[in-house]
Formats: sequence, structure tokens, C-alpha cells
Amino acid sequence: MTTPETDDVAGQPEEQPRERLKDRLKERLNERAQERSAERPEARLERAVRAAEQALIEFEIAVETFRVEVENFSRLHHQKLGPMYSRLDELEALIAEATAARTGDPEDHRKADEARARVMPMPGVEELFHGWMDGDGLFPEASAMLTDQPVRPPQRVRPSEEARKLYRALARKAHPDLAQDERERERRDEFIARVNAAYGRGDAALLRELAEEWDAGPVPPEQQPSESEELYARLEWLSQRKELLTAVAQELEESAIGSMLKMAPDDPDTLLDEIAEKLLAQVAEQEAELERLTAS
Repeated sequence: MTTPETDDVAGQPEEQPRERLKDRLKERLNERAQERSAERPEARLERAVRAAEQALIEFEIAVETFRVEVENFSRLHHQKLGPMYSRLDELEALIAEATAARTGDPEDHRKADEARARVMPMPGVEELFHGWMDGDGLFPEASAMLTDQPVRPPQRVRPSEEARKLYRALARKAHPDLAQDERERERRDEFIARVNAAYGRGDAALLRELAEEWDAGPVPPEQQPSESEELYARLEWLSQRKELLTAVAQELEESAIGSMLKMAPDDPDTLLDEIAEKLLAQVAEQEAELERLTAS
């Protein structure tokens, strides 16, 4: 039979390791607190700047990948579905004209004239230059022809997973925001422009070549600790850049094409096929209606 004194002695070996562990944790926390108190204020600010830079780069990558999908979807939508929309407009005009011919009603003739006018609108500048002009002046296809480069329009709305991974890796490595001087920024701007063009076409092979080229290129020097004023200015620029990108992303999402992409975020290429099937069914219905009106 044990006594209370013997129970206390028996429990000591179990309590001692726990107490030692607590003491070590306290020492570690105290050491870290001392390190932080001794740290220069600029060092903390510099860490904040680096974190903001990385977050902005990730945001820019997300916005750029979505922009490519919106642009590719718009072009492929026009290429694949444009003729179907034109055929539907033509059938609508023919049906309206056939109806007016049968009834002789002035109101039906007015509707027929309106339908025909929609088929042959006066072309605007945007329609005349569709596929040839963008915010920079020329679409890649037009620029390629003027520079004797092969024309390679996008084959899919969303580039392959390999292309997406290669693009993200390159953007993180070579992003212009990581430049330490103007000369380095210019080099990165030129390189990223080539990366964006390759990604827009979904050219994984070219992206692999660009990755090898970047890895073999000059390594930018490590950034030295900056003065507080420069770091604060950098944070302000990053904040303004994020606001601009947020506005661009919102505009893309709220556009007609962006709204369509939201309907099939996982497989936008299939969405085009589904729309094409619906349009073909509408064309068949309209053709049947036109045949009924003209046969009788």
C-alpha cells in the first residue's frame, strides 16, 4: 500500500519533462521577442514590401490568364459561331419577307424591311478591322503577318494545363516588378511580352524554350536593404497597381464574353460547342419555317 508521499515521488518523473519543455518554449519566445525588438524598422517594412510584391504578381498572373481566355473565347466565338448568327439573321429576314408577300399587310412589310436592314448593316470601323486592331494597335495575327512571322491563332479558349503551369512559373521568375533598375525592367518587359504572346497561342513548346532562355540569362543582383522612404513609396505603387488590376479584372468579368465564361469556368471550350449545337437547331427550325411559308 502506497502513501501520499510515495505517490508524489512517483509522479515527479512525469512532471519534470513537461516543466522542462515549458521552460524551453518560454526561452524560445523570449529570444524571438528580443530579436524582433532589436530588428531595424526598415527590415520589417522590407518584408512587407516583398510580401506585397509576391501577392501582386500572383494577382497579375490570375488577371492575365483570364484576359487571355476572354480574348481567345471572343475570337473563337466569332470564327465558329459568326456564320451561324449571320444565317439566322438572313433566315429571319427571308421569313419576314415571305410573310409580308403572303399577307400584303403594311405592318408586315415594315417588319420585313427592318429584318433585312439588320442583315446588311453599315459596317463600322470595329467590324471593318475585326481581328486586326486592339488596344496596342494590332492583333497578334496582323502583327505576325507584317513581320513575316507565321500566323498562329488560338486553337482553344483555355491553353493546356502544361502551358498554364509554364506561364505561371515564368511570370513569377521574370516579372518586371522584380527588377532592381530601369535596364533590368526593360529586359523583363521585353521577355514577358514574348511569354504572354506564346501563352495566348497556347504554345507550350515555345514556353519551354523561353524557360530555358531565362534560366540561362543573367541573374539580377540581390536587392540590398532600402531606405524607409523608398519602401513606403514602393508600397504605395503596389497598392495603386492592385487597384488598377482590380478594375481591369472587374471589367473583364462584367463583359459579355466574361459573363459567358462564368457559365463554364472548368471547360469553356465545351461551352462553344454547346452554343453551336443550339444555334444549329435554331437554324434548322427557321429553315423549316421558311420552307413552309414558301411552299404553300
